[in-house]
Amino acid sequence: MEKRKNRWQEFLHNESLKRKIYDVIFESDTPAGKLFDICLMLAIVMSILLVVIESTPYLPASIKPYLMVLEYVFTFFFTMEYLLRLYCSPNPKKYACSFFGIVDLLATLPFYISWLFGPARYLMIVRTFRLIRVFRVFKLFNFLSEGNLLLRSLVYSSKKLIVFFLFVVIMVISLGTLMYMAEGQEPGTDFVDIPTSIYWAVVTMTTVGYGDITPITGMGRFISAIVMLLGYTIIAVPTGIVSATMVREQERESHRHCPNCGRSGHPEKAVYCQYCGAELEIQSPD
Repeated sequence: MEKRKNRWQEFLHNESLKRKIYDVIFESDTPAGKLFDICLMLAIVMSILLVVIESTPYLPASIKPYLMVLEYVFTFFFTMEYLLRLYCSPNPKKYACSFFGIVDLLATLPFYISWLFGPARYLMIVRTFRLIRVFRVFKLFNFLSEGNLLLRSLVYSSKKLIVFFLFVVIMVISLGTLMYMAEGQEPGTDFVDIPTSIYWAVVTMTTVGYGDITPITGMGRFISAIVMLLGYTIIAVPTGIVSATMVREQERESHRHCPNCGRSGHPEKAVYCQYCGAELEIQSPD
């Protein structure tokens, strides 16, 4: 018993093994890392297709056992991947609380939740939980440099986007209230209350225009025209914020030079040169 405990402690604190696993799982600059990424991408795509196929109502009953076996295999694979990422990560808690850490956990949980809800009366709940497996599609962003660039840009722009979103919320509340004041007292009006008017303001400002609620007075139509024009100008603002951040991130990547071969264009979190394999200098964040 004591020997087994010592072996377990040695395994948990084996820094050499952790580094080897880290290079394979988190880095894609080595042949082993590239092979692992390819296998993981194939597993993700196949598991997503499995979810889609299972949802079809005309699926033959004879195929369902094979699909269940495949789900066992995919769940085991994603579970081992998640545990290995926790094991070799320099900061397991930070990884577990990160966006992709949560997505990795969501990729495995539904299957185990189905074990806890075994009785027949819970089968509908189990099927709902199993739909969470479709979140595996977000793991594909790990393998796309453009996807990582977009996610970083969204994160770095989050404060500006939140302020802009609050500004839009205040505006639609104000415009909805103003429209209720102009239309709410008219007979046969669609603007029966302020929440309905705010809904109309959101639909109109986003240029969706369902047409289920329309003004009937001259003042209401004038306000509608103002809201429509505001919508065209407001929609472009978050696009500009994220685009400016993406340009800045691309410029930062283009200035990362390899000390060995001198070539540039390396992603922000890259550890090794994608051309010669040499170790890159650590870049301090702004």
